[in-house]
Amino acid sequence: MAPEVGGGTKTTWDPDLYLRFERERTLPCRDLIARILARSPRRIIDLGSGTGSSTTLLRERWPSAQIYGLDSSPEMLAAARRTDPTVEWVAGDLRSWTAVAPFDLVFSNAALQWVPNHEELFPRLLRQVAPRGTLAVQIPTNFDSAAHRRIREVAESPRWESKWGPGFFVPHAGPPGWYYDLLAPLSAVVEVWQTEYFHVLPDATAIVEWVKGTTLRPYLDALVSASDREGFVEEIAEGVRRAYRPQPDGRVLFPFRRLFLIVRRSGIGE
Repeated sequence: MAPEVGGGTKTTWDPDLYLRFERERTLPCRDLIARILARSPRRIIDLGSGTGSSTTLLRERWPSAQIYGLDSSPEMLAAARRTDPTVEWVAGDLRSWTAVAPFDLVFSNAALQWVPNHEELFPRLLRQVAPRGTLAVQIPTNFDSAAHRRIREVAESPRWESKWGPGFFVPHAGPPGWYYDLLAPLSAVVEVWQTEYFHVLPDATAIVEWVKGTTLRPYLDALVSASDREGFVEEIAEGVRRAYRPQPDGRVLFPFRRLFLIVRRSGIGE
């Protein structure tokens, strides 16, 4: 999902870089889909569909459904159209999106952390769900990890802190109970859980490549010169290499915590 950042500029997303860790990124998506009990949703939308990897998994689970994929990144949408031309790919901004007609399943995998004002966003998304339909969401909650702490430490250092414009936006998520309290009064059922994945990567450099495809995008787009981008990434890489030490086989474990929500709307008269 492509967020707006300070100064009104769009973050430029690199589909090839994002797909470098496609297997690891789709594991939570598969887990979320497996927990959705809806047997035959007729209309599904994938919000922040990116390259279409998550949308493809929705198509595999519900092959007869009418499926839409919505994203604000032209680069991601172009990649998605190549992935599956049978999906209705739509350009849209999640900060203001509303459905023309309700969906039986409103789905989002690792996108809503890029959207501000969750206290307004989640109830609005739930209103786009048809009666007895489902809102299913996965968002990263590993913002206290060593890699993310290093990004903040470098970004807030004297060398770099003046580079970020007013209103510069970074991904965020609330605690599980906060989402439950927000959505329970508006729904029939709320399931909420967290899972921490331990991704096995070749080395600490792979962790840097991972965050370059997601969390670092707004920072890198805000830096004008190639030398600044290289210097910023290298300072982060130094800390990441110290924090993630190799296992005896030379590989590193990258812990990654994610929050899952499945919310079912009440039926009419319930």
